[in-house]
Amino acid sequence: MAVDLVIDKKLLLPHLEATDNLDALSQIADNLFAQGYVKEGYKQAILDRKATYPTGLPSPRPTVAIPHANYQLVKKTTISVATLAHPVKFHDMGDVDNVLDVDVIIMMAIGEPHGQVEMLQKIVDVIQDDQLRHAIADAADVDGLYQLLAKTFE
Repeated sequence: MAVDLVIDKKLLLPHLEATDNLDALSQIADNLFAQGYVKEGYKQAILDRKATYPTGLPSPRPTVAIPHANYQLVKKTTISVATLAHPVKFHDMGDVDNVLDVDVIIMMAIGEPHGQVEMLQKIVDVIQDDQLRHAIADAADVDGLYQLLAKTFE
């Protein structure tokens, strides 16, 4: 079953200024809430989950983190992508003692209980495509970021 994903330009945040990973995650989750994609409590769930389940993916730079929360807190399936003006530290999901400098955050808001597997596979495909990962990290503006993501996710 295909996940019905909406890519909304209002959820693309190129050159996001963030002091640390909590600030970055909070800004992205607040924007998802403001745009009506997630329910009250989504941001706290993201922050709580990050403390238990690290979301940084080890890869050559630019490095990606893929935070998400329970599907019950999602109104409409989407992703929000932030390219960071400056890398922030995230723990490696495969080795919690390893800290990664993350350049791109792809926050998943998946509204179906089984949709995460399909979405994670698409994100892994992006991360493994060195050229695409660099193009996303280097996107100059929302339109450029949207064109790259629309080809991949829609």
